Amino acid sequence: MKFTVKKPIPGFENVNEVELSKVDESIAVLKDNEGRALFSLINPFVLREYSFDVPADVKALLDINENSNIEVYNNIVMKDPVTESVVNFKAPFLFNLDNNTCAQVVLGEEKFAKLGDFIK
Repeated sequence: MKFTVKKPIPGFENVNEVELSKVDESIAVLKDNEGRALFSLINPFVLREYSFDVPADVKALLDINENSNIEVYNNIVMKDPVTESVVNFKAPFLFNLDNNTCAQVVLGEEKFAKLGDFIK
């Protein structure tokens, strides 16, 4: 599914449209408008409880309200072994499925964590 980027992605400010390609219910790949992979993403809710307040400017940009159909993903840097992979909880990607818009939100209180912290 293609999305219009409503807030520049840090380091990829020239990317105005992205494609979210789901691998399964947990993993997805974010590609630029030329089909190049930008990030591997993970659904944070398969790992732990995860919540944050969406800043007002992002709500306005994505036209988010209490009825919006939103998906959240976090960047994951894959490593070998996979338990050493790092999940970025600091900067989630929000995808509004109702209007095909997205933005990355940079949070102050969240952190990075190794995937192995969630695998038992």
